[in-house]
Amino acid sequence: MSIVAVNTRNQLRGTIIAVHRGPVVSEVEIETGAGLVSALVTTSSVERLALREGDAALALFKAADVLIAKLDR
Repeated sequence: MSIVAVNTRNQLRGTIIAVHRGPVVSEVEIETGAGLVSALVTTSSVERLALREGDAALALFKAADVLIAKLDR
């Protein structure tokens, strides 16, 4: 199965640089043109998708909320 189209406009293409496996949840780090993206996904999804360092990946974002914090200058 491969993705032909997706309705999400918020997406970043990159390369997986690390997969930190946990017993239930794993962290996947993707280097993109916009910088590093880190995602927490189930370990079963990491296994099902066979995610490995060096693989091409697409980070897709869908958020109902955006939080803003004021920073000191």
